[in-house]
Amino acid sequence: MRVAVIGAGIVGVTTAFELARDRHEVTVFERRASVAEETSFANAGVVAPGYVTPWAAPGMPAKVLRHLLSPHSPVRLTWPMAAGQWRWMWRWWRACSAPVYATNRARMHGLAHYSQLRLQMLSRELAFDHERARGYLVLLRSAKELAMAQSGLKLLADLGVTHALVDGVDARKMEPGLNPEMGLQAAIHLPDDEVGNCRQFAQLLRTQAQSLGAVFLCQRDVLALTAGDQPSLLHCDTDSPSATEQSRFDAIVVCAAMGSPALLKPLGLRLPLVPVHGYSITAPLRQIEGCPELGPRSALMDETYKVAISRLGQRVRVAGSAELGGRLDQHRLAPIGTLHKVLDDWFPGCAQTSQAQVWKGARPMLPDGPPVLGASGAPGVWLNLGHGSSGWALACGSARVLADQLAGRSPAIDVEGLDVGRLGVTVEHKR
Repeated sequence: MRVAVIGAGIVGVTTAFELARDRHEVTVFERRASVAEETSFANAGVVAPGYVTPWAAPGMPAKVLRHLLSPHSPVRLTWPMAAGQWRWMWRWWRACSAPVYATNRARMHGLAHYSQLRLQMLSRELAFDHERARGYLVLLRSAKELAMAQSGLKLLADLGVTHALVDGVDARKMEPGLNPEMGLQAAIHLPDDEVGNCRQFAQLLRTQAQSLGAVFLCQRDVLALTAGDQPSLLHCDTDSPSATEQSRFDAIVVCAAMGSPALLKPLGLRLPLVPVHGYSITAPLRQIEGCPELGPRSALMDETYKVAISRLGQRVRVAGSAELGGRLDQHRLAPIGTLHKVLDDWFPGCAQTSQAQVWKGARPMLPDGPPVLGASGAPGVWLNLGHGSSGWALACGSARVLADQLAGRSPAIDVEGLDVGRLGVTVEHKR
């Protein structure tokens, strides 16, 4: 089949690769100059299936309200708030019930575990040399945090996730660069999890997809879609926006993150998808003779501030914050200050922060947590959307599921509840 993929973030690139591997004739449309230029550009890079969870969780609304007054809040509400974001928050609040959360967490974990296996298989099979390291450590600063982590430990055990609770002494042996003056009650060690450079992986996989015949058309903005037996899309070169062109395909897969709602709305499909902004800083590690343990060895999560610290080659990346509302082009000082604080708490002086690259990304999030995969309900139009902050952790599995669905095959995992019908959204057929 002739298949178009809209969007070349990590989800779009993995989708294009899997479709090209299935011998489809694939064309990718990307509005930026290259792949992984937006939400996939500088994320934390952590692949930890046991910690891929819905943001809609029991007790979360109360936590958000408590955090609003904190100078280092992991969650922020920022102005301006669009009308659609208030409706989204209402749906999110309703999804925070324990039964809904348990169902959605199981769905996300199943997809994340499968995705990790696909990621590891592809990296091994294609001999990718991208920045990556094994192991993930969740830092618990206090006895209170340790007590609060007990339910999470039980859930990890129930899910079959390999993990161990270690004391502060053993945690420092695993990460010798940790600041000895910082209080560390305990840590949760996940030896099978990892950190990897999402953007590097996307660039390498793009080359592999091209070797299979996929065509990547960058700086091409898709303006509109039509559905039907031969769905089409209207696109233009961003350097010459007046020159538009219509192209027809056998199928169109929408992986355009926050660009997707505007494309799908004219088809009668109104997805409750909003951006939840996240930040990161990336800086080169200092090279000091006689101090080989500056910075982290792999990836860590500060449970207090929900901030990840990752090693990517000779750089350190610190990522976090969940900011609902505001603008993508407006960098706020408070969340960036929190990232610097957490890095300085655990690895003081490890990085040349004067050279830090600051990034802000718009994570495309659905109110209940899991993405939507599969047929949209509009003939010929398919969806691979809504991965939120877990796009890197879910991309490889989501792409393989979508490719199987498009081919009429049963995916390798249970995908119940990952379709668009879960959201109560159906195509509004127009006369």
